[in-house]
Amino acid sequence: MKQAIYDNTNEQRFELTVDGKTAFIDYIINKKGVIYLTHTEVPAKLEGEGIGSRLVKQSLETIEQRELKLAPICPFVAAFIRRHPQWKKLLTDNFNA
Repeated sequence: MKQAIYDNTNEQRFELTVDGKTAFIDYIINKKGVIYLTHTEVPAKLEGEGIGSRLVKQSLETIEQRELKLAPICPFVAAFIRRHPQWKKLLTDNFNA
C-alpha cells in the first residue's frame, strides 16, 4: 500500500512516515504563492529505499494541485527535478533546478 504524504502546516513540512520513521521536506510559502522547498531529510534506517524520491514526487504533485510555483532550494529536490524534467513546469520564473 502506498503511503500518502502529510502536509504538516504547523511544522511547515511535507512528511512521509514509513515503519514508524518520518522523512520530511521543509518548506516556506511566500505571499506570492511561491513554495520554497528548503531541506529534505530521510532517517538513516530508510535510506536507499527510494523514500526521499517518493516524498519529493508526492510533494510536487501536491504543489501542482495547489497551483503553487516552486523554488527548489534543497539540492536533493533540485537533483530530482533535473532527473525528471517534466516537473520543471512548476518552477517559478527565473529559477532553474
